[in-house]
Amino acid sequence: MAVTGKDLLRYATLAGALALLAGCSGVETEASYPRSIPGGTGGTYETQRQTIFGDGGLNIFDNEKSRDGTGGASPIGVNSFLWRASLDTISFMPLASADPFGGVLITDWYSAPETPGERMKLTVYILDRQLRADGIRVAAFKQRRDETGTWVDQPVEPAVATRIEDAILTRARQLRVSSSAS
Repeated sequence: MAVTGKDLLRYATLAGALALLAGCSGVETEASYPRSIPGGTGGTYETQRQTIFGDGGLNIFDNEKSRDGTGGASPIGVNSFLWRASLDTISFMPLASADPFGGVLITDWYSAPETPGERMKLTVYILDRQLRADGIRVAAFKQRRDETGTWVDQPVEPAVATRIEDAILTRARQLRVSSSAS
């Protein structure tokens, strides 16, 4: 196989490109960025880095209890007492979705044995990392079966959601007291 002038030109171009690329490897550069606002007045550009797990990071195995009512070192993004109390309170209903970082629990439709023609569904929102009365909200949905067997939405009394919220708060307080006693 004979080497033609065209092949020789290709090899020479490739060798030249490799030599240039190898020459760039010896260049030592240091990235230098300004750390403060020009003129010396004011603060710095640097801010404290925020993480998804908060200031302390992800701390699963530490058993220290927090004194501010947040439920101690918890990897979830909401108050752990409210989270556990919500799960305990609605445990009789089938759970469709649970998001511990967003603080949302969604149940599936549940029919009580006493009322087979009626079903309920709950959505529990945990809104705060503190154990407070306004840190939880419950949305209740109700359907009733009509004569044709179709489920029809029905209005829900606001007192139903309030009673469930109160039950969750009571259970959360019980959990907090029992955890501080031990």
